[in-house]
Parts: sequence; structure tokens; C-alpha cells
Amino acid sequence: MTRLNNNEYYVIGLMSGTSLDGLDMTYCHFRFDDGKWFFRVLAAETVSYSPEWKRRLAGAETASALEYAKTHVEFGRLLGRFVRDFVERRQLPVDFIASHGQTIFHQPEIGFTAQIGDGNALAAETALPVVCDFRALDVALGGQGAPLVPIGDDALFHEYDFCLNLGGFSNISHREAAVRVAFDISPCNMALNELADALELDYDPGGVHARQGRIDGTLFDALNSLDFYHRTGPKSLGREWYLEHFRPLVVTADIAVRDKLCTVTEHIAYQAARAVAAKPPGKIIVTGGGAFNTFLMERFQTQTRHTVIVPDALLVNHKEALIFAFLGVLRMRQETNCLPAVTGARRACSGGSVMGVLPSTPPSAPSAAATRASAARRPT
Repeated sequence: MTRLNNNEYYVIGLMSGTSLDGLDMTYCHFRFDDGKWFFRVLAAETVSYSPEWKRRLAGAETASALEYAKTHVEFGRLLGRFVRDFVERRQLPVDFIASHGQTIFHQPEIGFTAQIGDGNALAAETALPVVCDFRALDVALGGQGAPLVPIGDDALFHEYDFCLNLGGFSNISHREAAVRVAFDISPCNMALNELADALELDYDPGGVHARQGRIDGTLFDALNSLDFYHRTGPKSLGREWYLEHFRPLVVTADIAVRDKLCTVTEHIAYQAARAVAAKPPGKIIVTGGGAFNTFLMERFQTQTRHTVIVPDALLVNHKEALIFAFLGVLRMRQETNCLPAVTGARRACSGGSVMGVLPSTPPSAPSAAATRASAARRPT
């Protein structure tokens, strides 16, 4: 990589969330000018996983060591094939890929986190450099390894007072004085999609089935009583916490599925509103799949004084992949991309492993630098 000190980058960000609804691929242009970052999303796609891959990813945490290792490598190759097709179809000049991977384990309280999707396999499939494994260094420094998106919120979305993401889990970031504050709020689409599955649906479109249900006070109070919601300071959620603490309360509730959907939706909205309740009125940008859940957004809006803004569908779906592309840029520049005030780490770091820096790239996937150099030499 020879362009680390330049101020312009063409990057593909990859995001695969806990709800397992697919891979977000976002092709972004970043420019650093006069002390500020500017961005454009130039192309974006979401590729769904096959039922077999959904099964493998959902079962990876209980797989044997051998099966886990195979899944790690084979998932990296799958991501690489998706990206290679994306690049070749659109003839995209790319400097590098920044991949979040798929989180399988996240237990920062005992010092580890694991995202599968082997960066070397991804690099081999695409013939492009890859930045991956963004969370591990922060966890090694005593941090939560999450949320990582806030540094991108600060640099790219500073015109908003709050950035709320409604993904597999919900999380929020905002500024308090000169410090960015962020934390996970609650399970979100992970819980709703699992309940929708009981209705033989991938998800509850617009929250239509939740709207038909009723709030069960006993379940609502039990969910809100979970210890996580009464903790302060840096905190994050993982699938293990969901399976151990949240899911059993929902599964064992002796009520109809639509009532569970309604109650969990109300819980998500309540906890999101609670996260900003003490703050002066401001603007909240809402992204992630939950932003399309009309019923959830209505319930959230009725419980907050803030102005709720849902951007265009491109940004709703691809903001996290965009920001992981940006985290990759910061890593390539060897600049801070993890905020200790957010994660609780002992110090700031530039997290991420750089893999597959190849001496040349094939014509089917030209580097952005090579493409621009060729254009500059072309006679006019």
C-alpha cells in the first residue's frame, strides 16, 4: 500500500449484522480536506445468505473447533466472491476492503471477541488488500470492542445531535461536551426477526403483526428489569447475552406470538427513548433495518421530545458498512479508530489487521490509484 499519506480513498465496506439478513457491500469515496472528512456512497448492494449459510453462521458458536475454523475460512471466501462479483460487474476501482466480519463471540468482560470471515481468504478471492478484525485490539486494551461506529458518527454525521442505529442490537452515540459517548441499548431486529420466524416470516414488515398484538405488562417489566439496563459507563451486547438473559424471558412468556412482538417492540422503543430522555431536544438520525419498521418508529417517536430523522434508504441500509470503510481508512493512515471514552479501553488505538497486500492486481479489479494514474497519462 503506497498511498497511506494521501487524502483520498475508494473503499468497499462490508457489514454482516447479528440479524443474519445478509451482507451489506458499500463502495465509498472519502476525502480529507482542510481538517474535515467528506464522503460519498457511490454504489451499494445487499446480498442475502442462503439458508445453509444462515444455519452455519447461527450455529458457529456451538460448532466444533474444526468446523469453526472451516467456517471462518469458507465464509471469508464467500465474502470474497460476493465482492469480486460486485467489483467486476460495476468495474469499480478499489484501494482496499474493510470488513467487519460476522460476530460469533463477544465477551469483552473476560477479554475476547471473535468475528469470522478470514481476511486472507477474502484478499485471495479479490486480489485486494483487506482490513479486518477491528474489535480485538480494543478488547485487549480492556475495552468493550464496541461500539466502534461512533468515531464515524463524529467525523461524518456531526450535524446530528444523536445517531441511533436499529440493527440486530440498537445502539446510540452523541457528544457530551468534547467527548463522544456511545453504548449498545438493547436487542432489536435479532429478537423481532426470531419472533417473526414463528409466523413463518423472515421479518415483520413494517411491524404489521406487532401492531396487531397487545403489550403484556409482565413480560415488558421483566425485560426492563434486566441488569444490563441499569448499568452505566461503556457497555455492549453480544449474542451470548441475548441467548442467556433476554431470549428465555420471551420464549417462556405464555402469550401469543403477536403479543410478544408488540411487547418486544415497545421494549425497544422504550429503552431507546430512555437513552436520550435526559438530553436537551435535538436531532436524531435513525438508521438500520429497524428504521423501516413503521410501528417501532411510531412507538419511539411518541416517547421522545427529539426530532427523529430517517434518511434515504441507501443510508439507512448501508451506514454501518460506510463507517467500517471509514474505520479502514483510519487504520491505513495509522490514526485512531477506537475511542476509549466509548469503549472503556486503557488508551486509544488504531484497530484492525491489514492482510493480503499484494504486489499487483489483475485487470478485473484495478486499484483506484492505478486507474487514476492511467487517466492522468491519457492524452486529451
